[in-house]
Amino acid sequence: MSAYPVINMTATGQNIQRLRVNAGLTVGNLQQIFGFSTPQAIYKWQRGTALPTLDNMVILSVLFNTNINNILVYS
Repeated sequence: MSAYPVINMTATGQNIQRLRVNAGLTVGNLQQIFGFSTPQAIYKWQRGTALPTLDNMVILSVLFNTNINNILVYS
């Protein structure tokens, strides 16, 4: 059986937070962009307790001016 990459959720969350800060965006900015009523989903992404959906990951890649593989961290 071959080994497949596994997403490291904690490291990916830290990466999302770093990329957000580098892009000059606040959690509130992302909340507005995504149309979320609360910022909880974004905080969960940053803590690594949840991952963005694929469509939200595409939006993050545009906002951060990078590709999805530069957002995800694999173990």
